[in-house]
Amino acid sequence: MTDSAAEVLRFIREQDVKFVRLTFCDLFGLQKNIAVMAAELPRIFESGMIFDASAVRGLAPVEHSDLFLMPDCSTISILPWRPSHERVVRIFCDIQNPDGTEYVGDSRAILKKAARRAADMGYFCSVGAECEFYLFRLDEQGNPTTEPLDYGSYGDLAPLDKAEDIRREICLTLEEMDIRPEKSHHESGPGQNEVDFRYSEALSAADNLMTFKTVVKSIAAMHHLFASFLPKPLPGQFGNGMHINLSLMQGGRNLFRTGKEHCPYAESFLAGILGRTAEMTAFLNPLVNSYERLGLAEAPKYISWSHQNRSQLIRIPATTGEANRMELRSPDPSCNPYLAFALLLHAGLDGIEEQAKLPAPCDKNLFEEGLASRLGIRELPGPLEEALDLAEKSPWIRKVLPGEVIDRYMAEKRREWETIRRAEDPWQEQMRMYFRSI
Repeated sequence: MTDSAAEVLRFIREQDVKFVRLTFCDLFGLQKNIAVMAAELPRIFESGMIFDASAVRGLAPVEHSDLFLMPDCSTISILPWRPSHERVVRIFCDIQNPDGTEYVGDSRAILKKAARRAADMGYFCSVGAECEFYLFRLDEQGNPTTEPLDYGSYGDLAPLDKAEDIRREICLTLEEMDIRPEKSHHESGPGQNEVDFRYSEALSAADNLMTFKTVVKSIAAMHHLFASFLPKPLPGQFGNGMHINLSLMQGGRNLFRTGKEHCPYAESFLAGILGRTAEMTAFLNPLVNSYERLGLAEAPKYISWSHQNRSQLIRIPATTGEANRMELRSPDPSCNPYLAFALLLHAGLDGIEEQAKLPAPCDKNLFEEGLASRLGIRELPGPLEEALDLAEKSPWIRKVLPGEVIDRYMAEKRREWETIRRAEDPWQEQMRMYFRSI
């Protein structure tokens, strides 16, 4: 047994832990877990926890269904909303084959590989995700409705904003789980909120995002509400975005700078992402519902960049020092963050290796109707079928993701597309398929 495993077992004894949730996610970023008694952990640290991977959407075929969860000891965290006596902890897990080798379909392992590539090239990438969500009321039977908690707008205070105490509780819970919240506020839509937490290295950023969504949904449920991360839960209202902020470090120095001049490596990193975003869109915006958001109510539609300008796909915020970064504004919270961050890292690193040239910024308001077309700016793909076609034909996607992962992902997403396309009421079919789970 490793020293870290021994430390986890000591922590569990000292903290009166009775239950352990071995946590992982499916191919599409939905969190899963197997709960075990704490007394089982020594055995699991030695040989892993077997589970039926064929029962998890997109993870493994039935003929190779036995896979093993191996706890990552560095990710243990008490679940603060569970009882303080006989506590519950969560540990993120890696997925292994029966022979102990890394499972090709483990998206957490795919992100680890991308982070190792950055380190081998001498770079460190910090990632921060700004994740929006809606709070909806429940009906008399406890089922979620689409009636928002309030009718506040951006930055409102009580009484228009009815979620102040809920956001406060989310922030305090995140702190207890060693995730540092930075700011929170009412967003633009009715019942829409945002809580931002501090950036970190890519793998912990993805783990933290998974934790964040669990915290939000759990705290909302305690207040008899339903939290939705669906990209577009209300027609005609603002969508839920997940802006991804990336900083590139070399030798402890942030390569993104304040002002108009940036380090050439940072510019090539940005150019690499800008050049590959269209091919990645099927993974950054993975639902039919995702394309109800893009191009509307401050969500970008065109492949361009600028400083500060929020109508662009990528913007450079007016920040200073360690907060200097690029912000990609197209992704939404329904994506698998491990795959999304891995693709972004590979695209940026390819840009550096290829010394990609950053095109001139577009300092125009692209929400002005027809302007992007007149300027000849390329659009993001959409609807989902177009994004899938582009990703499936991309040699670059085939280079950076395992073929088995791509094939399973595409097959499942095409089934979703066809089911909704053929539905008598496509919007209602979207809500039936996605609303409760996202």
